[in-house]
Amino acid sequence: MDQIVLKAQTLIEALPYIQKFNNKKVVVKYGGSAMLDENLQSNVIKDVALLKLVGMKPIIVHGGGKEITKWLERLGHKSVFVEGLRVTDEITMEIVEMVLGKVNKSLVQMVERLGVKAVGISGKDGNTLKVEKRYVNGKDIGYVGNIKEVNTDLINTLIDNDFVPVIAPIGLDENFVNYNINADDVACAVATAIGAEKLVFLTDIEGVYADPEDKNSLISVLTLEKADELIAGGFVGGGMLPKLKNCVDAVRNGVSRVHILDGRMPHCLLLEFFTNRGIGTAIIHKESLFENEILEF
Repeated sequence: MDQIVLKAQTLIEALPYIQKFNNKKVVVKYGGSAMLDENLQSNVIKDVALLKLVGMKPIIVHGGGKEITKWLERLGHKSVFVEGLRVTDEITMEIVEMVLGKVNKSLVQMVERLGVKAVGISGKDGNTLKVEKRYVNGKDIGYVGNIKEVNTDLINTLIDNDFVPVIAPIGLDENFVNYNINADDVACAVATAIGAEKLVFLTDIEGVYADPEDKNSLISVLTLEKADELIAGGFVGGGMLPKLKNCVDAVRNGVSRVHILDGRMPHCLLLEFFTNRGIGTAIIHKESLFENEILEF
């Protein structure tokens, strides 16, 4: 009986969040280890399906870097990275598109299996992601694109017709040449363009730390001002630095809240969306603080 009552209390706790985010667009950037473990995959997709079924409008943007690296190795093609971006020659671009297409349709299949309609697209479809060639410190790294514009027509058409869009990070330049795009950049650009209420990054860490060496210094709620301080003070490094900068840019450009979550935690999306405490780190404008939230940093 105690367990039944606890379940009821959990549902009651979720009710105001279900009401608050009903009919709101939320973007989930799916990547990292959560894509490689079948149980974690299942949990993430179940979470997204539940978000849809309780009235939200989820959009999935996925990566596939580890799977791409695996296939390149199988074909004897070495992966080279410059500042976290994969150097993408013609052969690599072909493999990137092949692998991302495979991942994309697999995710669609998993969503559909749960009784939720989904459609897989890339930025090429409907000319959704318009890009230009990206350089790193003047260095040409091949077919890697910067997003110039997001055409939301196809995404909104899918949402309006009750589908979950599942987006692979490939775009076209003005000459209709394929480009590989960083999936974090795609998630931010899409969230901003469609006016998403929430943007969630599923990562391989718990969130943002005030002190990267102290695992007890996880920051639950991070304002833009404090995020700027962390970045300027050199407290954030490695792969988290560009991710946090993306989060800050997304909030400044109109996304209400951006969350960095540990995708290895089962049902992390539900815990963040529907519980008072939540998990991970939320990046917000200070005035967007919920009544139950406390600034700890």
